[in-house]
Parts: sequence; C-alpha cells; structure tokens
Amino acid sequence: QLQLVESGGGLVQPGGSLRLSCAASGSTLDAYAIGWFRQAPGKEREEVACISSSGTNTKYADSVKDRFTISRVNAKSTVYLSMNSLQPEDTAFYYCSAKLFRLCVSSVGYAYWGQGTQVTVSS
Repeated sequence: QLQLVESGGGLVQPGGSLRLSCAASGSTLDAYAIGWFRQAPGKEREEVACISSSGTNTKYADSVKDRFTISRVNAKSTVYLSMNSLQPEDTAFYYCSAKLFRLCVSSVGYAYWGQGTQVTVSS
C-alpha cells in the first residue's frame, strides 16, 4: 500500500521560502498524479497544486500561482512543493495526496494521504 510522508514545514518570516517534500514508500509513485493541499484552522481544505504522473503537467490554485512550484523526481519517489514569497495567509497544515489517475484535470480521485506538515508564516 502506498504511504506518503511529508517533511520540510516550519516557521518562516513573511517573504521567505520553504520547500516541502512528499516521500512515498510501499509502491512506486510514477503511476499517480500528486496533489498538495493545505488547511488552515476554521477553513476548508484547499488543493494548492497538482502534478501529473509524468511531471509534464501542473495545476495551481490562483492563491499560490507564480509563488509555488510543484515538481517530482519519480526515481526518488518524491514530490516537492517549493514555496516563495510566503505570506501569513499561507499558514496552514500542508498535506500531499496521491490520485488514482495520472492527470490533474479534476480534483477528484485522491486516495492516499500523508500525515501533513505545519507551515507557519509569521514575523
């Protein structure tokens, strides 16, 4: 069974950067599109980015476009989320999830979830 583990969260000042990692075990990652989600207290979970199984297609929420970059190295079974120009409103628990499809066309089909990592943006 596919298992996902996130890492790389922490406390960063506004305008700073972080890179989150999502490492897979139990199965190869190259058959799955992978999404990054976030959820802040009192808010609904938001899909912030998705990358297709091959890595050739990506999709971003408007709130993070041009600031966040999703990438993957299938040989390492790892997906990354590079976050730049972080703002306090980016503070949330971030999760990665594997989709039962290879593409990111829709936001359905996410079946495997990691435990998440906290990102806090504060001065």
